Amino acid sequence: MAIPHQQRGTTLERFNTASAEELQRTLLTCLRSLRWAHRITAHRPYPTPEALLAASDEAAYDLTPGDLTEALAGETLPVLPEDVYAVAYTALDAANAAYEAKFGHVFVICLDEVPPNESLDHVLTAIRSRLTNDPEEERVVAWEELRRLARGRLLGLLGGPGL
Repeated sequence: MAIPHQQRGTTLERFNTASAEELQRTLLTCLRSLRWAHRITAHRPYPTPEALLAASDEAAYDLTPGDLTEALAGETLPVLPEDVYAVAYTALDAANAAYEAKFGHVFVICLDEVPPNESLDHVLTAIRSRLTNDPEEERVVAWEELRRLARGRLLGLLGGPGL
């Protein structure tokens, strides 16, 4: 998702000049890790949206296991289209319950590049597949999904009204 050229300066400028407290609150809506939000805030100003996204990725790569636990605790199941059948929600609830029982946290997945009409199948396939992971493998996968979610949410902040 590219940010239109005419919006880059004003949106990024607001991001770079927002108060640290305001920006950290906003960043916590992207990824619920205090360390990540502090680091993104501390390294301002960002010359381009791409530099901000690179900093986001780097900060996410540096999360400790405790930071990851904190970020996972703040996540919820992905939002599915409203027209998904009740039986599908039942299947998803059962799969998520099994996932949470095994791994101790909610299932996270980035659906940014998945067409809405395919999201349910994608989520169910992924959760069933990831249930075969051992806890350490799944921690790595969940961490990568959180990084992708944070990146998409940051793009949303930069591309829309905000700050």
